[in-house]
Amino acid sequence: MGFISALSLPKDPIFPLQTTRHFNINDVYAATKIQTSLLISEGALLANFSHENLLTPLGICLATGSTRPLLIYPHCSYGNLKKFLLERRCATGVGVHLVALAVGAARGLVYLHASRIVHRDVATRNCVIDENLQVKIADNALSRDLFPEDYHCLCDSENRPIKWMALEALQHAQFSSSSDVWSFGVLLWELATFAQQPYAEVDPFEVGVFLRDGYRLTQPVNCPDELFTVMSCCWLTATEARPSLVQLLAFLQDFETALAQYI
Repeated sequence: MGFISALSLPKDPIFPLQTTRHFNINDVYAATKIQTSLLISEGALLANFSHENLLTPLGICLATGSTRPLLIYPHCSYGNLKKFLLERRCATGVGVHLVALAVGAARGLVYLHASRIVHRDVATRNCVIDENLQVKIADNALSRDLFPEDYHCLCDSENRPIKWMALEALQHAQFSSSSDVWSFGVLLWELATFAQQPYAEVDPFEVGVFLRDGYRLTQPVNCPDELFTVMSCCWLTATEARPSLVQLLAFLQDFETALAQYI
């Protein structure tokens, strides 16, 4: 079922449109049947939820006989979070605004986990930013086409975000809220580095061995020790030793408040 898992999918493939809101349209005309099915199934799943830090489709159109299914999303002025960061790479250091982005992402994931949803592809490329600089978690199957360098195929037919995945997910295909926490730690590292590529020097086929042997991402330049310590906790081998998203959200909110006092 792709990079989101849950207990069940909605049975009705058509959802009513809220035409009073602005929207963007994702046209999957050129997508393969598998990509199209994945996009629609994941969009339909998120359509059941409502949260300020979650990007949910306003409508899904599956016209009879059509080869061009459409997902209609709310307009987000600043677009994709990874592109947003890449365009601002001249900036340095972790300021209160970056931490605020992390807080928004954490809130969205806390909501998903409370709803018994495991995201399975937490990364800046799967977040968007609205006109209020508020982050919204998304699950966009087309991110695999927008950022192909982030996905790799390891001896099978499925592209995976290898360098964002937890060790147990790589070794045993075990996904849980704890594996989302691992990926969220990589998202924090992306924020601190303005979307540098994690493990850029490591071959995707070697990532599992690299992590198994205890190696992890290094501390970004100008990243506060407290924040990097939290990232490192997200990458602990033992799943039960990792913090929960609720704990991470509490830390980030306190950290944001502390940083704001120095501005």
